[in-house]
Amino acid sequence: MSSAAPTGQQTPVLEGGPVSAVVVLAAGEGKRMRSSRSKLLHEIAGHSMLSYALDAATALEPEHIVVVVGHLREQVEAHLAEIAPHATTVVQTEQRGTGHAVQVALEALPELRGDVLVTYGDVPMLTAETLAALVAGHRTAGTAVSVLTAHVDDPTGYGRIVRGAGDEVLGIVEDRDASEAQRTIHEINSGIYVFEPEALREGLARLRPTNDQGELYLTDVLGFAREAGRAVGAYAIEDRWQTEGVNDRVQLARMNAEVNRRTLERWMRAGVTVVDPASTWVHASVDLAEDVTLLPGTSLEGATSVAAGATIGPDTTLVDVEVGEGASVVRTHGSLAVIGAGASVGPFAYLRPGTVLGERGKIGTFVETKNARIGDRAKVPHLTYAGDVEIGEDANIGAGVIFANYDGVTKSSSRVGRASFVGSDSTVVAPVTVADGAYVGAGSTVTGDVGPGELAVSRARQRNVPGWVARKRSGSKTAAAAEEALAAAGPADRAPGADGPVDPPEVEQHVVPAPLSDQEVVGVDPPTSTPSTSTPSSTDSERES
Repeated sequence: MSSAAPTGQQTPVLEGGPVSAVVVLAAGEGKRMRSSRSKLLHEIAGHSMLSYALDAATALEPEHIVVVVGHLREQVEAHLAEIAPHATTVVQTEQRGTGHAVQVALEALPELRGDVLVTYGDVPMLTAETLAALVAGHRTAGTAVSVLTAHVDDPTGYGRIVRGAGDEVLGIVEDRDASEAQRTIHEINSGIYVFEPEALREGLARLRPTNDQGELYLTDVLGFAREAGRAVGAYAIEDRWQTEGVNDRVQLARMNAEVNRRTLERWMRAGVTVVDPASTWVHASVDLAEDVTLLPGTSLEGATSVAAGATIGPDTTLVDVEVGEGASVVRTHGSLAVIGAGASVGPFAYLRPGTVLGERGKIGTFVETKNARIGDRAKVPHLTYAGDVEIGEDANIGAGVIFANYDGVTKSSSRVGRASFVGSDSTVVAPVTVADGAYVGAGSTVTGDVGPGELAVSRARQRNVPGWVARKRSGSKTAAAAEEALAAAGPADRAPGADGPVDPPEVEQHVVPAPLSDQEVVGVDPPTSTPSTSTPSSTDSERES
């Protein structure tokens, strides 16, 4: 599963040009997450929280993007190298507050002349459009500092936005410092700001650790700006989820559910049927076409794409899988695979990386595939392991067939040609080629190539031992049933030696010589008169066209 940046956001147009810098604060410890993994690397809809922040910042096309890292920075830096190599990383060795983090970020940049946007790495639903609206409102109002705010039902724990009689922002009061009157305020500080560079530089220079935590608070910069006679503005957003951070596993689950709800709603409005949204999960990077149907228990992850008219589920997980038009995938787990148009997969199939199923092909019940290319209309209906094999179009693989691809040291490949047939319970030991139009008799172990039009059979010859049950299982239900059947048949129909006194060897292996009749292929003696037209033993599903 990929945790890189999600699908990407549209680049909004900013009047007055791009911002000079976006600073993403990502140094916090995240104690409440109780994890050896950085909080910012935990995933929402299949992508790290940090990737959403970088996606939104990148869409603004700023001159600089700076990510401030600290706790578990090795993990965060490695992840940033994958998802945002264009971003500058700076280290806040001591977590001394948000003001100190921004000081560290500015030290790594040249002198800035344009606006500076400050955001967080744990607000995954914040969009580039919202950030652009914040900047646009900031520039229109001519404020020195603007803060993104939201109105919430329960503001407990959040800083409150204190406004004056003219609706101007007077300041931000932290929850623990708020008066009773201020605690009734429902407009909260998101911690996301846009600053004029001069106001930011001057404010950061005045910060002192005068609070109980001994930290430098970025919120104090707003007060310094007002003291200097500069205006402070606020941009209130109706969608409060865009300001929500994630601090523990409960909030993580809640955020995942909301993102998934919105993702499914978007796809349903675009023409996708989701039978049970409560049990269906679709990552932000998945692509779905019109008239796709998702049945209960479906999870589509990574770069999965599903073409028009396909049905997925129930109880199916696909990771980085391409599904063709009109295909059906039932109770299947697949990853890094391709399923052709009109193809059928499942139930209870396991498609491992490298599986390619052609148009109108079939991978059936209890089939596992890996590095398998299965041609158009070819069928692998049930109980098969197909690893490192190429199966030609219109070929039919019987029940219980094993493509043995590993000798303990080396993995090798096999090939089954066009319109060929491999009978039930056969083992094909790689490397082997079964040519176009060839047959493998049921129960065979194939270790050599089979030419076009040839029949390969490799097994012991069947021998029936008359009277064995009466002698070896005397007194059993089986013996009684046999006795009744023999009595009903009459003496003329009794097999020779049914009551014979001689007990032949219980195990006798015969190597069937060539040439073979059809009867010998299925393990019986050839007839003495009329030849049979029977074919190699197969199940009904193997005989499907």
